[in-house]
Amino acid sequence: MGIQNEDEQDLISLIVPVYNVEKYLDRCMESVLRQTYHNLEIILVDDGSTDSSPAKCEEYAKRDSRVKVIHKQNGGLSDARNAGLKIATGDYIGYVDSDDWIERDMYARMHQACTEHHAQIAVCRYFREYQDRTVSGGDGSVVPLSREELLEAYISGHDRYVIYNSVWSKLFWRDLVKGMTFPKGRNSEDIMYTTRAFCAVEQAVYLDQCFYHYVIDREGSIMNAAQGERMFRDEIPFWREHISCIRAMVSPQMADLAGYHFQRRLLFYYIDARNRKNKEMASGLVTELRKDKAEMDRIYGSGIVSRGDRMRRKLFFLSPTAYVMVVWLYDRIVVPLRH
Repeated sequence: MGIQNEDEQDLISLIVPVYNVEKYLDRCMESVLRQTYHNLEIILVDDGSTDSSPAKCEEYAKRDSRVKVIHKQNGGLSDARNAGLKIATGDYIGYVDSDDWIERDMYARMHQACTEHHAQIAVCRYFREYQDRTVSGGDGSVVPLSREELLEAYISGHDRYVIYNSVWSKLFWRDLVKGMTFPKGRNSEDIMYTTRAFCAVEQAVYLDQCFYHYVIDREGSIMNAAQGERMFRDEIPFWREHISCIRAMVSPQMADLAGYHFQRRLLFYYIDARNRKNKEMASGLVTELRKDKAEMDRIYGSGIVSRGDRMRRKLFFLSPTAYVMVVWLYDRIVVPLRH
C-alpha cells in the first residue's frame, strides 16, 4: 500500500466538478482550502459552465498553487469526474461536489484512519443539509471493517453504519480504483464505482462522524418526473449490475443478499409511487419486479429471508393493491404496538 506514516507525504487528489454553481462554489472551496491536511491536489473541472463559475475557478488557481483547473465542454457529472481522474496524481482520491462543503479535518481524519488501520478505503457519515434544518449523527468511533463486513453493511443498510453509494463520503487509495471510471451520460453513477471498489478492497475503515455536508436535492421528491426517468434508465440497471459484480468478485451468497435488498428497494419504490398516485411509475415497477421473479423466488426460498418478507412478496404478485393495503395496516398498527 501507500506510504504508511502520519505526516503528509501522501498526496490526496480532490476532484471537484463545477457546473453553474456560482452561488455555492465559494462555500465549497473555502472548506477545501482550509483543510488541516495540506498536501492536496485540488482539481476543479469546469464542465462547460455558462455563469461566473469558470472565472471563479481561475481565481482560486491564482490564489493557491494546489488548485488545477480543467475547462471542458459540458458532458455531465460522470464525464467531469473522469476528466479529473485523468490528471490526478495523488496517492488517494477524494470527491467533493461543488454545491456541498466539508469539515476542516475531514481528510486529515480519513487519511489518519486509513494509515492506522492499513485500510484502502475510508468511509464517513455525512450531514444532511435541508433548507430548514441539518440532520447529523454518529458517536465519533473509528471501526475497521473487512471486505465482507463492509459489503454487508453497504448492501443491507446497517443500523449502525451509514454506508451509502456516494463517492463523496469516501477516501479511496489510488491503486485500488486505478482504471475505474464513471459511466458518461448516466445518473446514479456512484453505484458501480463504489460497488467495484468495495468488492476489490481488503481492509476498510468506517468513521462514525459527519464530515461532509450534503445538500439535499432542491428539486424535492425522488418520485418527481425527472427522478422517475432516472430510476428506470440508470438506477435500476446499475443495481442489477451491482448484484452481478458482487457475484463475480465476491461470492454467490453475498450476491443473493444484494438481490434480496434490491427486491426490497423496488417494493419500497412501488409503495411510494402508489402513495403519490403515480400510476405510470407504479406500473413500471411491477414490470421490473416481474423481470427477476424466477431468480428472486430462488433467493427468497434460500433461508436468508424472513417469513414475513416472503409472505409480503408473495402477496404482491397475487395482488399489488392488497400488498399496498397490508403494508399500510402493518405500518400503522403492528409497528406502533411494538414500541
